[in-house]
Amino acid sequence: MTGGADGDLAGRFLAGEPAALRELYDLHARAVFGFALRCLRSHHDAEDVTQQVFVRAWRGRATFDPARGRLGQWLVGIARRQVADRLTARTRETDIMSRAARVEGRAVSRGVPDRVVEAVVVADELNRLPPQQRTVVRLAFFDDLTHQQIATLTGLPLGTVKSHLRRGLERLRRRWEVDGVAPRS
Repeated sequence: MTGGADGDLAGRFLAGEPAALRELYDLHARAVFGFALRCLRSHHDAEDVTQQVFVRAWRGRATFDPARGRLGQWLVGIARRQVADRLTARTRETDIMSRAARVEGRAVSRGVPDRVVEAVVVADELNRLPPQQRTVVRLAFFDDLTHQQIATLTGLPLGTVKSHLRRGLERLRRRWEVDGVAPRS
């Protein structure tokens, strides 16, 4: 095990202490964000990657081996994979957009599948939510975290997490209904 303060932090992190996650975030989030920003050149994407790195680190903390390196190095490894995934997703999105642009020029006899429309509407509205609210909704639904886990990860009070989630979902529901893509009963 690595010695000193890093070894103590690693031990507490491996033991599942939420305070250790917060300390780890405070120590390394800036470096992870900087790395992601240099690679992705988008503040939004770098923020998302940074968040994903710490969520994945927390969930996969049992895979950290102090004998193989320090926590910061381990986090950079996770960040590299997240950046690669984000770049792959961008390439895929660009490809889809160019295909859609080609199809748009032709008359399409069939409508766009409802799932695609729903996904576009939800993604668009999710991006319009205030940053903290957007983060809470993403952590709850895309990372499948509990309210308590989100509060621990973000440092927000539990009641605030619940309020952000409720308001965010209400806004998404209203937008869904206004755009006419809400499931019909």
